[in-house]
Amino acid sequence: MTKKALRQQTLAGLRAMQPTEKKALDLELLAALLASTAYQKAQVIATYLAMPHEFNTHLVIEQALLDGKEILVPKVVGKGQMVFLPYQPNALEVSGYGLLEPKGKQAVAKGAIDLIHVPGVVFNAAGYRIGYGGGYYDRYLADFKGQTISTIYAQQLAEFSAEAHDIAVLEVLSR
Repeated sequence: MTKKALRQQTLAGLRAMQPTEKKALDLELLAALLASTAYQKAQVIATYLAMPHEFNTHLVIEQALLDGKEILVPKVVGKGQMVFLPYQPNALEVSGYGLLEPKGKQAVAKGAIDLIHVPGVVFNAAGYRIGYGGGYYDRYLADFKGQTISTIYAQQLAEFSAEAHDIAVLEVLSR
């Protein structure tokens, strides 16, 4: 199956999840993430603002802020390029891609980020991922030295071959 077909099939399954099942899985994934060594050691965490069919990252954001951690979210700054800026709930705007992103312009240095919570549509057993096709995370992670983690539903696991430009996530939590 092609990456595109695998992406489309998985997205259809994610969008068909029952809200009660998704909420229960989100809470299980949150507990697993909070218990992870990567989360516990991190002071600066980059995450994403989830779409309705993705793991509910607002749960992580809320808990991390209560835990005194700094939260960053991505902003597209050019074709195929992104940076992370501090999360400020009252300073978000809808991007050209229909996603919420920070209004600011002051990116946080990559070396200051301890942990990146990486989104994706499909993951294989080695931590390689199929995202939405823009390559933003693969480019950003290519020289990132910190920890990476993803929280996914079991239906997002599939076998596929990674390509030369793909960057694996170091830890994938699945429920």
